Amino acid sequence: MRGGFLKAALVLCLFTPVTAICAESRAKALTETMDMLRHAIAVETVEDKGQTPAFAAYLAGKLEAAGFAKTDIQIIPVAQTAALVVHYRGSGKAKPVLISGHMDVVAADPKDWQRDPFTLVEENGYLYGRGVADMKSGIVELVQTFMRLKREGFVPRREMILVFSGDEETDMASTRELARLHHEAEYLLNADAGGGTFDGEGKPLLFEIQAAEKSYADFLLTVTSPGGHSSTPNPPQNAIYKLARALDAVAAYSFPVSHSEITLASLKALADNSQGKLADAMHAFAANPDDAQAAAVISADPEYVGQIRTTCVATMLDGGHALNALPQRATANINCRIFPGVEVASVQATLEKIIANPEVKISVQPPPPVTSPASPLRADVMSAVSAAIHKRFAKVNVVPGMSAGATDSMHFRSAGVPSYGVNPHFAKPNDTFAHGLNEKLPAAEIPAALDYWYRLLKRLP
Repeated sequence: MRGGFLKAALVLCLFTPVTAICAESRAKALTETMDMLRHAIAVETVEDKGQTPAFAAYLAGKLEAAGFAKTDIQIIPVAQTAALVVHYRGSGKAKPVLISGHMDVVAADPKDWQRDPFTLVEENGYLYGRGVADMKSGIVELVQTFMRLKREGFVPRREMILVFSGDEETDMASTRELARLHHEAEYLLNADAGGGTFDGEGKPLLFEIQAAEKSYADFLLTVTSPGGHSSTPNPPQNAIYKLARALDAVAAYSFPVSHSEITLASLKALADNSQGKLADAMHAFAANPDDAQAAAVISADPEYVGQIRTTCVATMLDGGHALNALPQRATANINCRIFPGVEVASVQATLEKIIANPEVKISVQPPPPVTSPASPLRADVMSAVSAAIHKRFAKVNVVPGMSAGATDSMHFRSAGVPSYGVNPHFAKPNDTFAHGLNEKLPAAEIPAALDYWYRLLKRLP
C-alpha cells in the first residue's frame, strides 16, 4: 500500500528546494495520512448509516492528540448526522478564514463494484474506494495539515476554522447550520470544488478556482385525474399521457445562453489548452457570447452545456396505482441547475410557459432552493492559491471557474461569505468516477495535496 508513491514522494522531497516542507515532518504526515485515509474509507458515512458522528469523533481525537485544545474542537449534532468545527487560533484580530469539506459520501453497493468500495486499494497508480475522490482524501489531507502545523508550532496571522459538514450529498442541513454559525468570516476555501485537469497523457492543462456555482432546484410536476377501469380508457384524460407531453416539452426546451466574467475566463483557458471543434467554439464564445453557432456547439456537449445555460432535466418518474386501473396520479421530478443571477421563480415560470397546461401543477421540492451569487475575484486569494499550485506546476494556468453542480459553498455565499473552491487534486476528465462505480484518484495526488495545503495555509492572506 505504501510502497510506490510514498517512496517516490520522499525522494522528491530530498531534491526539492523547499526545506520547510521536507524531512521528518513531511514523511510522518504522509504516513499518517494513508493510515487515516484507510480508516476513513472504511467508515460508511452514507445516508441512513449513522456513521458520520463516529467519523467526526475519530478526526477530533486525532486533532486533540496533535495539540488542539478540546475547547477548540466541536462536534455539532444535526438530525441523523453531525458537523465538525475546529478552530486554529491566530495571532491577529482579523476575521477568520473558513476551510470547508464534507464527511459524508454517496452510497455504494459492494456487489456492483470490482473492489470493496469501503476498503482502500492501491492499484496501477490509483487509489480506489468510495469517497477517495469525493471527498475523504480532502478531509484527511486538511486534518493532517492542521495536525502538522500545530505540532510544528505554527501560529497563523488570522484564525483558520475547519467547517466539515455531514450531509452535503443529501439535505445539507449541517451545512446550513455551519453557515448560520460562521457567516461573519472573511472568506471560505472549499476543498470540494475547483481543481486541476490533466490531458490524456497526464500533462497539467489548467487549475480552476471555483468562484461561482449554479443554484440547485427540484420541481415536482403533478397531474391528477379521476382514474377508472383500464377496460374503459380515456386517453385525453390519462394523467400519464398528460405528464409525458409535459416532459417532452421540457426535453425540447433550451434556456437562454448566459455568461459571466468567470465563465468566459474559464472557457477561454479550456480552449487555450485543447484543440478541435469544441475548443474553437469556446474561443469564439469567449470572444463573443452572442455567437449562436459557438453556443450551439458548446451546448451539444454534456460536459459543458451547463457552463453557458440554465439546465433542467427529468430525474424521477412515478405514476399509477394498479396494473388494471387508469392512473389517478402521475408525477415527475425536474432537476434544474440555475445560472447565477437567474431567479428560481423565473425558472418555474418558464417551465409553466413551455408546458402550457394548467392541469400540470408545478411545485418547488424541499428544501427551499438557495440563491448563490458569484464571489468576487479577490486578488489576494487568487495569488496565494496560484503560488501554491505553481510550486508543483510552474506554468499551469490558474483561472476562475463556475461549478455546474452544488457544493457547501452555496450556503456560505448565500450568507454573505465569499467562497472559493480550491481542491488541489489533478485528474484527467471523467477519470475519478466520483459518485459512480469504482471511484478512484491518482495516488500521487495525496502527497502533492499535502504539500499544497501546507504551503497555502502558511501564507493565507
